[in-house]
Amino acid sequence: MNLLERFLNYVKFDTQSKIDTDEYPSTKKQLVLLNYLVDELNAMKIETVIDDYGYVIGKIKSNLNKSAKTIALIAHVDTSPDASGKDVKARIIKNYQGDKIILNSDKDIILNPIVFPNLNDKIGDDLIVTDGTTLLGADDKLGVAEIMDFAEFVVNNPDYLHGEIVIVFTPDEEVGNGTLYFETKKVGADFGYTLDGSKVGEIAFENFNAATAKILINGKSVHPGSAKNKMLNAIDVAYEFNNLLPKFMRAEITEGYEGFNHLLHISGAVEKAEMTYIIRNHNRGIFENQKLDFLVNKDYLNKKYGPNTICVEISDSYFNMKEVLDNHQEVIDLAIKAIQKNGLDPIIEPIRGGTDGARLTFMGLPCPNLGTGGYNFHGPYEYASVKEMYLAVEIIKTIVTDVTKL
Repeated sequence: MNLLERFLNYVKFDTQSKIDTDEYPSTKKQLVLLNYLVDELNAMKIETVIDDYGYVIGKIKSNLNKSAKTIALIAHVDTSPDASGKDVKARIIKNYQGDKIILNSDKDIILNPIVFPNLNDKIGDDLIVTDGTTLLGADDKLGVAEIMDFAEFVVNNPDYLHGEIVIVFTPDEEVGNGTLYFETKKVGADFGYTLDGSKVGEIAFENFNAATAKILINGKSVHPGSAKNKMLNAIDVAYEFNNLLPKFMRAEITEGYEGFNHLLHISGAVEKAEMTYIIRNHNRGIFENQKLDFLVNKDYLNKKYGPNTICVEISDSYFNMKEVLDNHQEVIDLAIKAIQKNGLDPIIEPIRGGTDGARLTFMGLPCPNLGTGGYNFHGPYEYASVKEMYLAVEIIKTIVTDVTKL
């Protein structure tokens, strides 16, 4: 099975994860693909296990006559809750020439290079797209497929010299729980790379500091006919709370290093309303001030409308891995040189999000993120570059070879 066939096979698995559940993984269907990968790796004679939480760990022993650092290659199998991942109908656009791609004429879903200018770099490439009814699953089944393709290469080429390689597949990354029960000592690697980025040639070692804020608003329900000076509409208070947050820090008007407060969910009625925000910033100090804004708003509205009108619960999700990776420049340099050796100019940009690698880095496994060739993640406009897929594997090969020279 070649890399393209492997990826097209994996996207057939519905592995969508789910928020707000106590189950782990959050959906059992993720385990179907995880167990499939275990069988596939074991068939390659790579000793692989899956634990009670769904973490897959496969180890390829070193074939060197000297000691070398152990490297981990990591990807997640789940797809985003933002769009369906069931019955993905992938198709290949051969020799793309820069025109609009009609994904779904009935729904008027069009992949337009004016809207998505990253398409302008793909002239002459073969592109994998959806039919507009689901996401594709490039995030992160591209990473999974590329690691698996590399593993098969290592097995089939005994003359390829390498140190110990650890293959890791995780569930629930998309809902922020990819490393919730992860034990780095079971991996036993000196450092690793997540393959969970976009354009091949990217090396990302900065990400958002991230938190989630859950807001509960208690209103007072009174018949609207006699509500004057009595009713407190929780929905109106929710709007008021949202409008007290800085308007310039909304996700839709930020980019680069600019952080945001994003209202992810709102529901309710007069008596009670609930809101969920995600809070993001690369700068730890500004991040802490953003969280403080939520508490200040709570205190202000509770003073205005009465105690316990608003309850705010804020929980940290992950932090900027740059804080740790600044002390592991050699891991970053290794990837930069591998990208250059494969004829690309390294793209060094902050991740406007997070990866399993962010948490793993703080858990003692330095873990920058590499591009996989996927674009427009989490929705029906998602697509993948076939050329970049194969180039991503070549970069992995170069990194693993260069590790033996450290």
